[in-house]
Amino acid sequence: MLRKSIQIVLLCLSIPNAFAQLGFCNGNSGDPIIRETFGAGTTNVALPPGTTTYTFANSSPNDGFYTVSSSTNWFGWHDTLDHTPDDTNGRSLIVNADFTAGEFYRQTISGLCENTSYEFSSWLLNLLPINGCNGNGIPINVKFQIWDVTDSNLLASGDTGDIASTATAVWQQFGLTFQTLPGQTSIILKMVNNGIGGCGNDLAIDDIVFKACGDNLEIVDDNNENNIVTCSSNTPFNTTLTVIPDFSVFSSHNYQWQDSDNGSIFTDIAGATNQTLALNNVVATKYYRVRVVEDIVNLNNPQCAVFSAGFVVFIVQQPEPPISNGDVINCAGETNSISVAEAVDTSINWYDAPIGGNLLLAESSSFFSPISGIFYAEAVSQVINSNCASPTRTAISITYGASPIVEDEELSFCENGAITLDANIQNVTYLWSTGDTTSQITVNEAGLYSVTVTNAEGCSSTKNIMVSQREIPIIGSIVSDGNAIVVTTENTGDFEYSLDGLIYQLNPTFFNVEGGLYTVYVRERNGCGSTTEDYLHFWIPKFFTPNGDTENDTFDLKGIEFYNHSEVYIFDRYGRLLIKSKNTRFSWDGTFKNQPLPTSDYWYVINIDGQEFKGHFTLKR
Repeated sequence: MLRKSIQIVLLCLSIPNAFAQLGFCNGNSGDPIIRETFGAGTTNVALPPGTTTYTFANSSPNDGFYTVSSSTNWFGWHDTLDHTPDDTNGRSLIVNADFTAGEFYRQTISGLCENTSYEFSSWLLNLLPINGCNGNGIPINVKFQIWDVTDSNLLASGDTGDIASTATAVWQQFGLTFQTLPGQTSIILKMVNNGIGGCGNDLAIDDIVFKACGDNLEIVDDNNENNIVTCSSNTPFNTTLTVIPDFSVFSSHNYQWQDSDNGSIFTDIAGATNQTLALNNVVATKYYRVRVVEDIVNLNNPQCAVFSAGFVVFIVQQPEPPISNGDVINCAGETNSISVAEAVDTSINWYDAPIGGNLLLAESSSFFSPISGIFYAEAVSQVINSNCASPTRTAISITYGASPIVEDEELSFCENGAITLDANIQNVTYLWSTGDTTSQITVNEAGLYSVTVTNAEGCSSTKNIMVSQREIPIIGSIVSDGNAIVVTTENTGDFEYSLDGLIYQLNPTFFNVEGGLYTVYVRERNGCGSTTEDYLHFWIPKFFTPNGDTENDTFDLKGIEFYNHSEVYIFDRYGRLLIKSKNTRFSWDGTFKNQPLPTSDYWYVINIDGQEFKGHFTLKR
């Protein structure tokens, strides 16, 4: 995130280097006069002649040998990377210390300034793990020395003390400061083995740095701030910077102000050699620092100068107003939020007014309100302390609307017909499940239909209409069950039944029907059609009572006359033929030879169109 990166930049520019060990420069330093990183690569290389008293080894270095390598994976040592940041296959100086003292490293430095303080530092690593040599490994111990160019006068010296083994690889930095003498412009720096030989005393050396050392130099503005973060809406920006030395090293100070567009490449500002620097009409991010020397003749000599902590005027670009994702209409049951498109490195604050007002919600690209209203989104830069907000706020509304009220229906239509479906609501738009957009549609198939109606507020409701088809009745069968006629249909529906086409009943069974030829009527009760079928109803009575009361006085076989061929034979219990009939109506009064027969069971044989019926009936008096 930009916020994090800006914080890091400001922190690095505002805090001078600080080290835990004694011997480091307590003030500000100059650019490195030398920086030895030992390069990078997967092959081992040797140091230039005279750099060390140890013997070069092209592979693993034994006691008294060294190599410059990107690997430390020998003798059970820590297998680790070099110290130089961002190195790929970075090398370091690997030394297997000898039994006798020797110089790990030596370098002559010329072109220095007299009466000037310098710092000599290096990073060291004990290569032996804590359990190496059975836990009794010899620690490393290195002496840092500064000699005059004749190598006869020791100018400064310091020991690291014992650096013990560790469970994991741990790089440690050590430093030494000194001041050149009058007339002294060259020195020799050395790192010397203080340890004894044996198991242990194996080390890696990396990032040797030599640089000028001076006062602690702080830059502040008119408000005594170390850095400025402001919005582009506040530009052009004006202030005055002042560099403040602490006189810990220098007794006098000479200045050269520098600026940079990126914080890494600085150039001198012409004529800016005072303790203060007036900044006028700054409109873009700019970095500043001061090169300081004690003697003005050394002002342009990079080997004598130190640099102040950096000062940045960070101009944050004012964000554009947020882009609305549209007003929102919430209908019944909906809880949709309003929102805006959130630009990179900005956050969104919501207010109840276009200017000022109350902050309703911070750092959210969306906002929800349970009531209707207009709300205002403001884009704010995420760069800390910039106070940089969009010039205007974006207005977006939430509206709560009422959905149309609809009622579902169940409708039916006649077979081979059609029906018109109606949404039954006005002043809305329509969208049927058929794709139609009218208030009514006509359909001729059964099924579930729906229509979504939307009002002017954009709220919708859906009405469902279940449509069924009323079928024309189809007679499946007509049978006689005793003196009853039973009608069965092949399909189902709201049917009613009749034997005369005038009087209808819901029951498909007609009871106590005299034999005869009938027309059976079946119709759909809602007027969807009817069907008829002629039926010859014939049944044989179980008894008759020829007692003169006009009720059931004869044994009648009504309807038999409608068959093409019929024969009837009546017998008494002894098999005597009492009466017979052929191809005509049949009615018997219970007499034989004009004499009434007694109460008894009598037997019949009836042939109708080749079908024979046998049985008995009772004559009761």
